Amino acid sequence: MTKPAFLELPAGAQLIYLAEGGANIIYRIASAPSPCHIGPSDTYSASGSHFIVPPEFKGKLLRLRKETKTGISYQEIARNFDRTIRPLFSPDELVDQELVYLPSGLVQRCNEQLSAAERNGERPKKRQGVYLSVTEPYGLLVTDMTTFRTPNTVLAELKPKWLLQSPSAPVNARRCRTCALRDMKNHQSRRAGGSEELSFCPLDLVSDKFENVLRAAKYVKGCEDQARLARILYRNPTLQKLLTHQKVMRDVGLHGPSAQSREQSLAMTLRDCTMFIKIPRDEMGPVEIRLGDLDLKTGAGGKAQYWLNLESQLIAGGWYLGNNSGLSPSECLLQRSLP
Repeated sequence: MTKPAFLELPAGAQLIYLAEGGANIIYRIASAPSPCHIGPSDTYSASGSHFIVPPEFKGKLLRLRKETKTGISYQEIARNFDRTIRPLFSPDELVDQELVYLPSGLVQRCNEQLSAAERNGERPKKRQGVYLSVTEPYGLLVTDMTTFRTPNTVLAELKPKWLLQSPSAPVNARRCRTCALRDMKNHQSRRAGGSEELSFCPLDLVSDKFENVLRAAKYVKGCEDQARLARILYRNPTLQKLLTHQKVMRDVGLHGPSAQSREQSLAMTLRDCTMFIKIPRDEMGPVEIRLGDLDLKTGAGGKAQYWLNLESQLIAGGWYLGNNSGLSPSECLLQRSLP
């Protein structure tokens, strides 16, 4: 049997560690002889390099999968993305992902580097002890939305979350779903001696009133020119498209389809993606906006029940009604719209 015509990562590529989450590690592909360098990117020097990054890898980062209990194979992740996510948006609106074969021994060497980074104190403490899957034959090439190769740009990043109210929320709610959850988490944090998180109300992001969008823009990190960012976000087509899809997939409360269903998985995925906005310092330059973190969420591993329990908690605890005093004033558009 001939294997599918996937790209293969050249054996001589160097991987520079950029960041990691609970399930994946992101690397930059660089021209250099030794793989899996971990450390600040600015310590890397290409002098004496004998490897040139092929054109099909330029503008891409490499995502590698960790060995976790709920880990899903990259083939399944790519299949879900191609069938379910890709048809909803145009190619230039998505952080693209493409399967790539990994050269033999690469993951093992990366894991050795991760262990070394732990010993040197270079790997985040909360990520230590979990390594890359040695049984995953693929990586994922993803669109590089960093400003590494475009120094005259800034990157703003935000999670749009629930752009419309949960259908299970009380009719007299004074908090949208995101603001209700933030209030609850802030209350728990304060009781534990922690700090509150302040952020925008997602309803402001898609408001027809520019001043509401501007209010939300003040909480977005990465772009100091808040008025310019608000102009980019105001009636933004990608954001409006995300809102439309959330409206179609709106049965996400207590009375929607089974939390294990594909519909519920897609609905929750569309409510937990990240919007990356690459903004040139030159105001005449083109702005690049892409949605990422769109792996199809599944209800496996107790996640489905967690979604249902969380919604019940928000209702029973009065968090949608804003009944809990002692917190900072809410940013929620619902609260501000009351007479």
